Amino acid sequence: MNISTKDVNLLVLFKVLYEEQNLSVAAGRMALSQPALSHRLNKLRDELGDPLFVRAARGLTPTPKAHALAPEVARLVGEIEGFYQNNEEHDFLSQADVVHIYSTDYVEQLLMPALIHRITEQAPHLQLVTHNTRGQLPARELENGSCDIAIAGFYTDLPATFYQQSLHSEEFVVLASRDNQLIKKQLTLKIFLQCRHLVTTLTGDLNGVVDRALQAQGQKRMVTAGLSSFLAPPAVICGTDMLLTCLRSIAEEACRRYPDLKVYPVPLKLEPVQVVQTWHQRTHQDPMRRWLRQQIKEVLST
Repeated sequence: MNISTKDVNLLVLFKVLYEEQNLSVAAGRMALSQPALSHRLNKLRDELGDPLFVRAARGLTPTPKAHALAPEVARLVGEIEGFYQNNEEHDFLSQADVVHIYSTDYVEQLLMPALIHRITEQAPHLQLVTHNTRGQLPARELENGSCDIAIAGFYTDLPATFYQQSLHSEEFVVLASRDNQLIKKQLTLKIFLQCRHLVTTLTGDLNGVVDRALQAQGQKRMVTAGLSSFLAPPAVICGTDMLLTCLRSIAEEACRRYPDLKVYPVPLKLEPVQVVQTWHQRTHQDPMRRWLRQQIKEVLST
């Protein structure tokens, strides 16, 4: 049997006629004229080798074969309708899905409260799973599907198969304890270099953007420790003479949690960080992931 010669719409016709058992009502449901519907019914009768529906005192009555076929036809039509509904964009938010996002604890703190609220309201069957980027673009994970979106401020030199969107820009500031004995009124470069420093390092490298800027001036700072978190270091410098150079949003949140801390301008020139979201062309047109990227953009751009 060559299925390409079969008209699936005839199964829809069968289902509607079986439900209505009235030619004119069925024609109205299918937006067909009665002659057009009768023509299709005759074609269906020829294909199935049975009258299927015969005239009765009131409308049509199914034949024994029609009764036997009805459950299977209803199942097939339901599956076909479900297939197309699942692929229509207006319906994707009601579907179950799991999206994996690679980011940092800093991004999670900024993004997740508002994003999860939006998801529970608009896409209640969507589940998010976050992973730590470890300071590198998860290129392999984006390619093989174990990562859907990667968000950070240190992704550069993307392959041609990747897309990237800027989310927001943040400046660096210095976080210090109000009890820091070395800072009097202002944080000068001289005092900055006299203090010990705590840094965040996701890769284990202690030579970060601040150190490279200092090296360009022939200077070097004293780094006491490198932590693998953006959110833990502020608690460590409380009550000490150590400094933490971090993004402004991290510093402001830390000051809300720890009144002992104070924010100072960085006493050297550092370029702002561009936080971006990155994805693979594999998911570029996917409705759910496209919608989620838009939600991320809206949350982090405010």
